[in-house]
Amino acid sequence: MLIIGLLLVAATAAFTALLIAFNLSGGPDYAVTLFGIQPFTINVLGAFLSGIALMLIFGLGLWLMLGGAALIVRRSRRRRTTRHAVTERDELRDRLDRPRPEAPPADSPGSGAAPGSRRPAHRFHLLKHGH
Repeated sequence: MLIIGLLLVAATAAFTALLIAFNLSGGPDYAVTLFGIQPFTINVLGAFLSGIALMLIFGLGLWLMLGGAALIVRRSRRRRTTRHAVTERDELRDRLDRPRPEAPPADSPGSGAAPGSRRPAHRFHLLKHGH
């Protein structure tokens, strides 16, 4: 879509530039000259309407270019998000697959347990047990 829009814009601009360059002599009714050939004769109303048509084609080309660029940005953002999610998933899987180190016995020094108790001092509980 981006390339089609770019081609439309370039072709319209080139055609308009050629018409202006080869037709500097004006008049109420004159022959259009392109590369030394006179393909048709045009009046003021025809020149005005052809200018409107060229402007619409140019606008369509710009619209297609912007749409193509937005599509590229959207796809790259989606790819980047997916790549980040896959990387995060793989890191979590690796952390889960690694063997856990053995927990020291509750009575050993530095275990964080209160002296004489069998459970660690700081333990996270998801559910309340009625303590």
